[in-house]
Amino acid sequence: MAGDGVKLLGMWASPLALKIEWALKLKGIEYEYVDEDLSNKSERLLKYNPIHKKVPVLLHGDKPLPESLIILEYIDETWKENYPLLPEDPYERAMARFWAKYNDEKPWHTVFGAFCKTGEEKVKAVKEAQETLEPLEELLKGKRFFGGQSIGYLDIAFGWLAIWVPLIEEILGATFVDESTLPLLHAWFQEFPNIPLVKERLPPREKLLPFLKAFRESLISCS
Repeated sequence: MAGDGVKLLGMWASPLALKIEWALKLKGIEYEYVDEDLSNKSERLLKYNPIHKKVPVLLHGDKPLPESLIILEYIDETWKENYPLLPEDPYERAMARFWAKYNDEKPWHTVFGAFCKTGEEKVKAVKEAQETLEPLEELLKGKRFFGGQSIGYLDIAFGWLAIWVPLIEEILGATFVDESTLPLLHAWFQEFPNIPLVKERLPPREKLLPFLKAFRESLISCS
């Protein structure tokens, strides 16, 4: 399906930009991907996202949209006929938005908060991150994915966890999602990255792992 001049400004290691690619692919929307160098931001990025100066930015014709959750909802509402992402029921839609916001406010901050800590501070931060992930186990009860038997809006919103958390666990020598305590979430962690359309756009492990290690060192040195 033609995307009517759809372009995505992203960055290869950005989990937020990756969410948008998953949504576009689920919808069957053709798009052009433009990789941005965030250490030397282009005039294009500064023009289309002058407030935050960050990726992702979706360009649909001459209309720019920033912020990943806003972009996801725009994609779902604009191309309604292809693979609905949000539930049809108003209450379920509202709750999906609630949990997506929770993801941005809690796990995102606690996981990356632990990522830049060392020693006792790291131990405390890992425990806090574990606690913010526990409610996701309840959301998966009786379901294969957060979207039910197939992936949906929340799988895309939470998708970064299944990709980045195992690498962060490896770097920190810590466990955020234990199979014995969070079996459903652990199983989702195993299955989600292996969905073909998800897998085909994953950053290569051999590139992402050293990138994250270097990123952690820069965060620690600045703290």
